[in-house]
Amino acid sequence: MTLLDIRLLTVHEYDRMTEIGIFDEDERVELLAGQIVKRAAKGTAHGAAIARTKILLDNRLGEQIFVRLQDPVRMNNYSQPEPDISVVIPDPLYYEDHHPIPSEIYLIIEVADTTLRTDCGIKAKIYAESGITDYWVLDVNNRQLHVFREPSQDGYQSRVILADGDSISLLRFPDCSFFVREMLRPLVSI
Repeated sequence: MTLLDIRLLTVHEYDRMTEIGIFDEDERVELLAGQIVKRAAKGTAHGAAIARTKILLDNRLGEQIFVRLQDPVRMNNYSQPEPDISVVIPDPLYYEDHHPIPSEIYLIIEVADTTLRTDCGIKAKIYAESGITDYWVLDVNNRQLHVFREPSQDGYQSRVILADGDSISLLRFPDCSFFVREMLRPLVSI
């Protein structure tokens, strides 16, 4: 069996395909490592965790940050993922003229209800290779936060899994901490 010589798409080509309407408006795809990848359907726990986390970040850090939800970020010439949450440097144009690039990104968060393997695998590798210094995967099913730091071309050198009772702060804002459980559905006592 011979290996196929696969032609990878660039971000420019992908953006052009989007502009001319090759993808349906509601089609959930993103460009990862030069390949068009379908994004998983959003569950209710997924959406609620995104909303909770956005409010938490906005309330704690206010105008020091700009929180984008499921919008593209340009990692390199072959990857333009659409993370659930990207915490970026505030921009007076709200990134109207470009998608944020790694030097403008403080934190990326993926919320995993069915995508934990992908989020901790290929996406972590792409984010690490692109130099994203703070990458979190919020596992809503197991009530854990996977924290990836110290990026390198070989992946993240530091990976810690926090429980819902543990606290976390953004690398860029170490004085602002909150509990993992604040991003998750409140536990109901019986």
